[in-house]
Amino acid sequence: GDQDKVVNLLLSLSGRLARVETALGSLGPHAPAEDKLALREKRRLLVAQLEDAKELKEHVDRRQEVVGAMVARYLPAEHLQDYQHFVKMKSALTTEQRELEEKIKLGQEQLQCLRESL
Repeated sequence: GDQDKVVNLLLSLSGRLARVETALGSLGPHAPAEDKLALREKRRLLVAQLEDAKELKEHVDRRQEVVGAMVARYLPAEHLQDYQHFVKMKSALTTEQRELEEKIKLGQEQLQCLRESL
């Protein structure tokens, strides 16, 4: 459960950071200075939060290794392989699900913009 939460946190922060960087890049030379400053501050905070989340992920990974070692003592080899596969796939599938949700959201936003422009 902790791994899912941390992966979702990392994906969320990465997505927010990407949107802020896109917004910063799309600001024209005549954009108000306070808008640029606000976006730069938001970017700075998101970068710091992302670094904290990466440290948290490392902690969860270390804890997962300890749990895996304990589980290895009690499970037969084939069940242990199933457990290890499950743990790896769960994180990968969580990441893939989040990416798909982001693509769906982007597609819906684009569709809404197209409808409004017609």
